[in-house]
Amino acid sequence: MLDTLLLSRIQFAANISFHILFPTITIALGWLLVYFKIRFDLSQHPVWMRAYRFWVKVFALTFALGVVSGITMSFQFGTNWPGFMETVGNIAGPLLAYEILTAFFLEATMLGIMLFGFNKVPRWLHTLATLLVALGTTLSAFWILVLNSWMQTPAGFEMRDGVAHATDWLAIIFNPSFPYRFTHMLLASALTVCFLVAGISAYRLYRGDNKKAPRLTLKTALFTAAVLAPTQAFVGDLHGLNTLEHQPQKIAAMEGIWHTEQGAPLVLFAIPDAETQTNRFALEIPKLASLILTHDLNGELKGLNEFPGAHPPVAPVFYSFRVMVGIGVLMLAVAWWCSLRLYRKGELSPLQYKVLIGMSFSGWLATLAGWYVTEIGRQPYLVYGVLKTSDAVTTVASEQVALTLIMYLALYVVLLLAYVKTLFWLAKRAIEVEEYDLSLPGLPEQKAKLANEGAEA
Repeated sequence: MLDTLLLSRIQFAANISFHILFPTITIALGWLLVYFKIRFDLSQHPVWMRAYRFWVKVFALTFALGVVSGITMSFQFGTNWPGFMETVGNIAGPLLAYEILTAFFLEATMLGIMLFGFNKVPRWLHTLATLLVALGTTLSAFWILVLNSWMQTPAGFEMRDGVAHATDWLAIIFNPSFPYRFTHMLLASALTVCFLVAGISAYRLYRGDNKKAPRLTLKTALFTAAVLAPTQAFVGDLHGLNTLEHQPQKIAAMEGIWHTEQGAPLVLFAIPDAETQTNRFALEIPKLASLILTHDLNGELKGLNEFPGAHPPVAPVFYSFRVMVGIGVLMLAVAWWCSLRLYRKGELSPLQYKVLIGMSFSGWLATLAGWYVTEIGRQPYLVYGVLKTSDAVTTVASEQVALTLIMYLALYVVLLLAYVKTLFWLAKRAIEVEEYDLSLPGLPEQKAKLANEGAEA
């Protein structure tokens, strides 16, 4: 029978996996909405408002699910992981409070103006509200990633009687891994949104929507992705070097390095065998791992044998890392392939539309795989080097944890399917229904233009 520790880990993993899907979209989508709104304000062209109105609906739905799923996670700190707050609550508590005070309140206050203020407030105020909501989503990510990064590379504290006390808040906030993790996550969010926007726009165009808005959003998303994908690869490399410095056992698990060696090969694929501490059926490129991580063909990389009893399980970290990198490479290839075609011919082929539709949620998969690398790779610690996961778990009976886990999973499956179905329903409705509005604020001189261009925009 499964024990409370394993069930609690599975439950929190399920909750965080479901929750992270939605902030991953809202963080970058908020800034895309700012771009659409500013372009509309400057050009007065209705196509920008149509793009804004469609995607603000997606933002609202996504934001709501993100808030609801985030609440259940905060409760689990008390119900499933009381040892976490008992040990590091002096640091985790204020950071979570900062997120609520500086980010969530800002988002919640301005969201109403953003969603319902089109014709009720001056245009500049509506644009400002959109900007502040986008800023709020980024601030929220900032504080959450401060806490998560501190759990990976703790700094600026001291232990007194088994309890962590802050000694330097700047060191806590700007801990060694935070700049890399924060940048990596922002780019992951941006790529997730690029492929979501490109996928939904491609779906509309493939089904015969000949209006300007989906063509415009498709072009914006693809060209942005073509720039951000290689940027993410560069930042990911820097993040990996930082991880090698502070968490070498995580890198060893990611690369499948069982024993310390010089000139370590890059394992493209293998089946890690924990019993024999070998990689079965390994497909390798000689010395490339050492070159990437140490910038030396014969550089030494520590193996898992250097960390007996203090390294993560290899298989989930090893496979998740390859899923993340594989999807990232696919994103890069598809973004460049489609952008080149769009630049040369002005439209995509039916095959490219289908590929983009299929990759609508590819960013979710890459983000989840990356977070599994990050979180599983920290094991057996909850706070690296400070608090072991087994020391923080609840004493609640495993049967009770199992019951709530089943309820969570059932609810999350229903909500996720409903969310995806709703997005495509919105896309279908956008194909059939014109979204222009002749009563937009500040547009008396544009009414004739809107009426003339309504059928083609």
